[in-house]
Amino acid sequence: MRLVAIAGSIGEQSYNRMLVRFIARHYKDEVEIEVLDIDDIPVFTQDEDLSDSVAVQKLYQKVFSSDGVILATPEHNHTVPAAMKNVIEWLSFKLHPFEVKPVWIVGASYHRQGSSRAQLHLKQIMESPGVNAYVMPSNEFLLSDAKHAFDDEGNLKDAGTVKFLDSIFEKFLHYVKVIDLLDTPDPKNYLDEDLESNHKVNTTIDGVDMKAEDWVERAAEKVHAVDGRTYVKLDRGILTVDQLNYFLNSMPMELTYADDNNQFIYYNHYLPANKMLAPRQPGQAGDPLSNVHPGRAVNHVKQVIHALRNGTDLVSMPVPGNGPDKHIMHYYKAMRDENGRYRGVNEWVLDIMPMIKYYLAVTGQKLVDDPTAKRIPPVTGLDVTSGASEAPKAPQTDADTGASEEETPAPQAEVKPDIPATDADTGASEG
Repeated sequence: MRLVAIAGSIGEQSYNRMLVRFIARHYKDEVEIEVLDIDDIPVFTQDEDLSDSVAVQKLYQKVFSSDGVILATPEHNHTVPAAMKNVIEWLSFKLHPFEVKPVWIVGASYHRQGSSRAQLHLKQIMESPGVNAYVMPSNEFLLSDAKHAFDDEGNLKDAGTVKFLDSIFEKFLHYVKVIDLLDTPDPKNYLDEDLESNHKVNTTIDGVDMKAEDWVERAAEKVHAVDGRTYVKLDRGILTVDQLNYFLNSMPMELTYADDNNQFIYYNHYLPANKMLAPRQPGQAGDPLSNVHPGRAVNHVKQVIHALRNGTDLVSMPVPGNGPDKHIMHYYKAMRDENGRYRGVNEWVLDIMPMIKYYLAVTGQKLVDDPTAKRIPPVTGLDVTSGASEAPKAPQTDADTGASEEETPAPQAEVKPDIPATDADTGASEG
């Protein structure tokens, strides 16, 4: 789970900023919380639309892609400060990242009220049309006498206060998970899968035509995406964007990524289309899945996605026309986030025959027909989830698109390797 926190103050000394920084540190082993800076957000005016400015877009993308938001508000004249209101104006004018986003409101004040009136006002603002946030009800955290609440390291001094904060924070994490489930695409059967990508998810890049030939370039410009030698922190590593491209383009298989909104957003572009096992064109990146499959394959694509969305881990199928010299397979792997929510499909395509030939050459074995073998269907993974395989026969793969069309012939009885035998200790060729 990834949360963001915003303190509604741009003052150099801000107890609300101290509060969210303490929350981020205190719960770092449970959840990732990024404290966002709002100092460079321009003053809102409809006369000069700065929605696409770097500062506003950066803040928008952070909020939009988060699982939940913590807002810490001071109280100025019984209401929220101008800096907090200014942020909400920009993020409810043409950009709407708070829509159906779980929000927890906290606050600190000099005196005993603990920003209670500002919190109530902020809750009304966040639930107003155009903002449409899901603010966690009750469970207010009101930090009074903030001048004396923190020690020299910025930690809350009172153990009772920390214990109370722990109990509310745990409730907010549960609340985030519940709201996430409410916002999850939930087709009732495979026919309801929306391959037009109409359901926005929290990684959708809004305001860019999905079907544009230059979607990648326009989307990158829209969100001010990093590139080149900029570092990206991953789960277990830090790579530059260039290194990520080198890494993915060197994979010995063709990879594609369609998100949970069924938008085709990536493939590793290391071969021209006419040399690919499942040809893709650069202009297809960004398209809804309906645009990258022929009409005859749409129902089969829906079957695969619906099975993955509803618990199947992997679907596999061969392409038509395989024989003694090639056996091309399509694999569709469900991708899920930390909460188990479906986040898209990782499709990889590869010819497994070189591996088979290598194994036979190394072991000195050969493939022969086994008349006693109990054969399995060529398509696997579509019988796990109820409703996933309602078509009269299981789909097979279309080599041009990764969709399904016709049945593949059974493998030949014998394959004679034509590669040299290798020395298992050195890798040197003996042939």
